[in-house]
Amino acid sequence: MSADNPVAIIENRVIVADVVRWTQWHNRMLFDEQGCFIEFQSVGRDITALKQIEEKLFQEKELAQVTLQSIGDAVITTDAFSRIQYLNPVAESLIGCSEPSAQGLPLLEIFRIVHEITREPVQNPIELALQENRIVGLANHTVLLARNGQEIAIEDSAAPIRNREGKVIGAVMVFHDVTQNRKLSRQLSWQACHDALTGLVNRQEFERRVEQALCLAKSDYQVHALCYLDLDRFKIVNDTCGHLAGDELLCQITALLQEKIRKTDTLARLGGDEFGVLLNQCMPEQALRVANELRECVQEFRFVWEKQVFSIGASIGLVGIDRYSESLAEIISIADAACYTAKNRGRNRVYVAEADDQERLQQRGQMQWASRISQALENDWFCLYAQKIAAITPADQNNDHYEVLLRLRDEQGNLVLPMAFIPAAERYNLMHLIDRWVIRTLFRNWPRVVGDKQSIYAINLSGSSINDDQFINFLYEQFSLHPILPQRICFEITETVAIANLIKAKQFIESLQQMGCRFALDDFGVGMSSFAYLKSLPVDYLKIDGSFIRNIIENSVDDAIVTAITRISSVMGIQTIAEFVENDAILERITSLGIDYAQGYGIGIPCPLS
Repeated sequence: MSADNPVAIIENRVIVADVVRWTQWHNRMLFDEQGCFIEFQSVGRDITALKQIEEKLFQEKELAQVTLQSIGDAVITTDAFSRIQYLNPVAESLIGCSEPSAQGLPLLEIFRIVHEITREPVQNPIELALQENRIVGLANHTVLLARNGQEIAIEDSAAPIRNREGKVIGAVMVFHDVTQNRKLSRQLSWQACHDALTGLVNRQEFERRVEQALCLAKSDYQVHALCYLDLDRFKIVNDTCGHLAGDELLCQITALLQEKIRKTDTLARLGGDEFGVLLNQCMPEQALRVANELRECVQEFRFVWEKQVFSIGASIGLVGIDRYSESLAEIISIADAACYTAKNRGRNRVYVAEADDQERLQQRGQMQWASRISQALENDWFCLYAQKIAAITPADQNNDHYEVLLRLRDEQGNLVLPMAFIPAAERYNLMHLIDRWVIRTLFRNWPRVVGDKQSIYAINLSGSSINDDQFINFLYEQFSLHPILPQRICFEITETVAIANLIKAKQFIESLQQMGCRFALDDFGVGMSSFAYLKSLPVDYLKIDGSFIRNIIENSVDDAIVTAITRISSVMGIQTIAEFVENDAILERITSLGIDYAQGYGIGIPCPLS
């Protein structure tokens, strides 16, 4: 019988009673040694169950293939030796390599990743998953170097693939493009610590760096310096040309200052027209030299806007940072106070803060007062007093006249006089809030403290309220809320404030008088240029400054000044009020001069308005 008797395997699909069955036949023809046919053999078996298993496996494989092809993430599978077995279309697109050309290649040949900042290679996550037999995630700040030269920020994870026995036979990695997310995250992070207009670091980031410098000063005995810089005439540009010009000025000043400091230093915009400079590892002499260079470059700079030319200037407070510095808050406070001292001393100068500096300590005290004033406004620690203004001419003795005075009760309940906190309120722009508190409180309590009496109450106003365009609307609102005749209210501003804001003051006075209110010019006579301005200010009363009244008996010059003020006021039809009338002799003298009203401890002491 011939050995060459091949077997032919045939599979048949048959339907038996509406049921699909599969059979497999092994057919073979037998020949003798001479090649003559002997017989035909055929063996069959039912393979329906086997075919069903194959179909199920095919469907599962096809589903897996379709899933991997359709998934939005990139997928790479490798064998146990990190050789590529499969790439899905997203992986092909990101890497820049097709699956057929990648199959069998070591993963490292087509999947190159580095740290986006250091550019150091990052360990491949599949290698780590295979080595440690665990799921691993990719390190942050990883970028994929695609074959077309593009850099793609990615996030991924890799896991080992095990067979039924638990043996590792390969690995799978899933990753996705996070370039936009990472870009947005960097942008948000940058915005959180930078000023949007100038691109400089903001106050929060600046204080963080100062805190860091302070730690190094204490641990490594380093010496640093901080400049607190305030532009001197920024408001003129802003008010004259508008906010666009102000913004452009700030940007140009920023570029100017950056040229004068080292890369290791930090320039920050702290708010408005205030800048901070942290000079790292800078001795006091060098810091003073740099501060003066900053001041000089701003002084020499000319800002041009629509054919207008402005000279600026800078007041700078300079403070050292060493191992004896107490805290961040202390350093910032000292620098701010030193800057304010530079302004007070004439502007366009550098003021170096010293530990025992009395002027600076006074400024720091004002800063502390600013915080207490805000608390006082919030917690109603202020209270109102009133001092009588007596009519000393027969014509007007039927009307009571009072000045409303402000007092503050501290945390211990002690009474604090205004001169302790008013300078701080003026510096930190809190006076307009205090003025409004006084008016609201007086008007709210008017029925109880005044009632039907035809009294006139004088209220002091600050320059801040004079310059506040919304203040008139606030007064209209208060008069509409409370049944108070405007004729019963007199507002007082000082001569200094009026002259410094002459046009505004004139408009303000006229607006109040149209409402029916009266107006007094306080502390009159101090400037002695007052008579020239008096014609422009249609006031009802002049309050002659107490420094002239107090010594009117002993000092003939004071007597002459008061006499002149009284005569000119009489000609202009303005009534006069003498302050600091402390005894009968003074009262008798001012009465003989024809002064209309007297105020002082000889007339009546301030009493709670209740």
